[in-house]
Amino acid sequence: MDGTARAAWTNTTHDWAAAVDAEHLARIRADAAGFAPDGVEHLVLEVLAYAGDEAAARGAGRCVVTLHADGSVSVRDDGRGTDTRVDEHGEMVKKPVMATKDLRFFDQPEAERLPDGHPRRGMSVVAALSTLLVHTNRRLNGAWTQRYEHGLPVTGLDPVEPDGTTGTCVTFRPDPSLLPQSPLDADRLTRWAAHWPALEVRVESAGRDGSAATRSGCGWA
Repeated sequence: MDGTARAAWTNTTHDWAAAVDAEHLARIRADAAGFAPDGVEHLVLEVLAYAGDEAAARGAGRCVVTLHADGSVSVRDDGRGTDTRVDEHGEMVKKPVMATKDLRFFDQPEAERLPDGHPRRGMSVVAALSTLLVHTNRRLNGAWTQRYEHGLPVTGLDPVEPDGTTGTCVTFRPDPSLLPQSPLDADRLTRWAAHWPALEVRVESAGRDGSAATRSGCGWA
């Protein structure tokens, strides 16, 4: 499929033809309480759901959630990484999971429920409701990182040095209106993670010096 026209690529979870759906992102931002009813905890579950999908497809997987002192969160999994292909112009194209709707869940009445009891809507909810999101994507054919602000990409796919692993790391800083008055409940997130039995989840808190973020937010130490 690499090297073919993007419009000919089969849509599964997202529409490959559009890299950004600004109207979709604006709709989410206009109803933050509706799309993230439990605030940051719901956003964490939206990210974990994708790691759970990967683990279920592969039979097993693991994931580290790091809660940073500034209210940002990192979620790192060991899956295959987000689908990234070469288009007819020789350009690397990543499936637009951050900036377009998930065709399986968004606006679907029968969408699955996440462990907090609210419907799953997709990764674009996390991106749209974050002042900054960094997606590092490692696949067998390369590794890249991309930055978003409120769901809109502000960089292209920037290559990063391969480290011998595959998977994704999503670090996001939620909009200040979503930040809880007290720290996220790591024990509750750990219990909720049992919703994905094939996924082994570890939840950690980073100190103000960022030490835990370096060890496990986007790494496997």
